[in-house]
Amino acid sequence: MKPPAILLQSGMCWIFVLTEIAVIAVLIILNGLLAMSELAVVSSRPARLSVMHAQGSAGAATALRLAEDPGRFLSTVQIGITLVGVLSGAISGATLGARLGEWLKTLGLSDRAGDTIGVMSVVIIITYLSLIVGELVPKQIALRDPERVAVRVAPAMSLLSRLSAPLVWLLDASGKVLLRVLGQHGEAAQRMTEDEVKTIIAEAESAGVLESEEKEMISGVMRLADRTATGLMTPRRDVEILDLADEPEEILAKLRATKRSRLPVQDGEPDSIVGVVTVKVLYDRMAAHAAAEFPNDIRAIADIQTAPIVSDNTRALDVVKAIRASTVHMALVFDEYGHFEGIITANDVLEAITGVFQEEGEDEPAFVVRDDGSFLVAGWMPVDEFAEKIAITLDPDPDYETVAGFVLNALHRLPDVGETFEHGSWRFEVIDLDGRRIDKVLVSRAA
Repeated sequence: MKPPAILLQSGMCWIFVLTEIAVIAVLIILNGLLAMSELAVVSSRPARLSVMHAQGSAGAATALRLAEDPGRFLSTVQIGITLVGVLSGAISGATLGARLGEWLKTLGLSDRAGDTIGVMSVVIIITYLSLIVGELVPKQIALRDPERVAVRVAPAMSLLSRLSAPLVWLLDASGKVLLRVLGQHGEAAQRMTEDEVKTIIAEAESAGVLESEEKEMISGVMRLADRTATGLMTPRRDVEILDLADEPEEILAKLRATKRSRLPVQDGEPDSIVGVVTVKVLYDRMAAHAAAEFPNDIRAIADIQTAPIVSDNTRALDVVKAIRASTVHMALVFDEYGHFEGIITANDVLEAITGVFQEEGEDEPAFVVRDDGSFLVAGWMPVDEFAEKIAITLDPDPDYETVAGFVLNALHRLPDVGETFEHGSWRFEVIDLDGRRIDKVLVSRAA
């Protein structure tokens, strides 16, 4: 039977061992919390944190402050992780490793083998637990919902930053000096490209946050911002125009036949657009005079309104502003030489966002998927919509707006029917011309 002193010594030894194991476990968990906090705050999107702050989250405001000064925040985290690493290494090697080595010696191992195996075994186990519990799992948790995690850990990280302020300042200042030496002075710019925005929108659609129709409309708004007046307008050849030089009976017949609510008016010459008339108002006035006789000058009853005039290379968003400021909801497009190019209505802007509306009597869709996987494309289809549908890359700043313009830019001349060319992995064939206008293009996979 063992003496009481030996039993007491054995019991105290186990208490020390369990205490050391508990300390190591706490240090590993603390390291995991620091790693999770670092990744959560750095990965959080400021816009989402701002929304959470507006909803009353105090932690979101703290997280925003931490993210605004990444050098100070990262210094705070690194101080904590370094201290945890030092303590964990000291305890694991100097205490637990030594105790395990002594126990192995009682099993018959030599002094050298017992010490070596004891220390290495403890180091390997603690390293493994540190990687899993102290790094990988916490970081995965932070990446799954960085904003929510950042809101929860921000107050504690802010307190730690204040407690270690002198050391944090020293590390932050030293880091900035070294960055200047390396030529990395200045603040890091937060840049987001258009492709990244599109990726985020696509992810939102995949996650069910956005409906497919909502995603298409958002994409349409982004395309609208990249267009010019030429890409929005109804071209001159497709515009219904009233000519004040025509006979009154001919004008009345045009008013009766049109489906438009407003029409541009010219005064004899094709480029002499003098304004816009409301079809119903002019028709009612001319119909009232038709029973007796028309006035000598139609201008007297036409009530011609002034419409904003924009250049053909005006940005689409500026065109929208001009239309919104006008009571006729229409803009007239002229080129730099003063030639009338076409008109832009509020409906043209809406179609640029939502897609072209089919009108009664029209059976010509812009984009048709054929049974063999090829595409029948109208020449007037906006080229940015077309490029998005078949995933092709266009020039960064193209000087064309439609598929027809894309074909002309590729061939550098007006093609013949049946002429083909390849772009990337696609083959383009012109299958229909309307005079000098490319009407239909067949797009298929290149061999």
